[in-house]
Amino acid sequence: MELSRRTVIAGAGAAAAGAAATTALGGTAHASPGRGKPARTLFGRLADGTKVHSWSLANGGTRLKVLSYGGIVQSLEVPDRRGRHANVSLGFGTLEEYVASSPYFGALIGRYGNRIGAGRFTLDGTVHQLSVNDGANSLHGGERGFDKRVWDVEPFAEGSDVGLRLSYVSADGEMGYPGTLRTRVTYTLTRHGDWRVDYAATTDRATVVNLTSHVYWNLAGESGGSVADHELSIAATRYTPVDSGLIPTGELARVGGTPFDFRGAKPVGRDLRAAHPQILYGQGFDHNWVLDKGVTARPQHAATLRDPASGRTLRIATTEPGLQFYSGNFLDGTLVGTGGRVYRQGDGLCLETQHFPDSPNRPSFPSTVLRPGGTYRSTTVHSFDA
Repeated sequence: MELSRRTVIAGAGAAAAGAAATTALGGTAHASPGRGKPARTLFGRLADGTKVHSWSLANGGTRLKVLSYGGIVQSLEVPDRRGRHANVSLGFGTLEEYVASSPYFGALIGRYGNRIGAGRFTLDGTVHQLSVNDGANSLHGGERGFDKRVWDVEPFAEGSDVGLRLSYVSADGEMGYPGTLRTRVTYTLTRHGDWRVDYAATTDRATVVNLTSHVYWNLAGESGGSVADHELSIAATRYTPVDSGLIPTGELARVGGTPFDFRGAKPVGRDLRAAHPQILYGQGFDHNWVLDKGVTARPQHAATLRDPASGRTLRIATTEPGLQFYSGNFLDGTLVGTGGRVYRQGDGLCLETQHFPDSPNRPSFPSTVLRPGGTYRSTTVHSFDA
């Protein structure tokens, strides 16, 4: 079945409204729980002179900082059980670092989140060869996906909400994808401090679309070290096993009796070194969970992440049928974060709401095809408490 409407909620706190709002791990700066008008500052320039701006906004005790480059969440600050704010999203302090070496920190991902096997798919009898950037496969939209584009940004304040509307037009043939895709992504901070992400896209030619957000979470704070003690639960009884290239085999396997069973909350690190073939393929967790709820018209619960030390809890609700849990396996100590400390393996994790990897080559998976006259819609909400 081809989808014309989908929903993805991405809730993720907010970031500092100005330099004074950014606090180090364990800092004591407190923000008003009230609404803050979005503010723009120049963050840097690309090699061709294109300006990249940083937008700061706050609401409900959450602070968010977003870049026009890649729609990147540079920082997202929420309080712990003692009311102390910390940035819980991994990222960099400069534009140059994002351009040179970012592993998709905080980025908007498109046209197709996750992997497409051999960078190729057939649609309506036509073979489309995509940009290949992950061995033989295409990952997160190819060599220059949506994470490496400058988005138009429009701030808004409506009722008790504040946010940003980001838009980008992807030309027919960009990274090998057919059709001119007009994309709008809305970041909203609610009065409760939730971060909501609404995705919408239209096309003038049949294409495939799978948008997501690639925030790396560390609820202890972005300089907090390993997330192995974070407790995670995922509302899924099945997952999609992969081959050695991390492409789904097509099987929907049961999680029971395997390291992939997160139906009850357990520490992320408990089974991270299990001698299971799938763990060996990904050097940890880098798999798609098949959410029990399936595709839904409204966001429904998908996962909960909690840091016992700080008390911070993140709850994710989405309209999407899948959730990619990536345990930060390829952070190797060569990148320095916004807090001035290096990121090592497992210092952050991703929970990407999505349709399944390689769906264009798997007719049994929920369809990612979008046709002219239809609208892709997806919503993801991340809610925080402590």
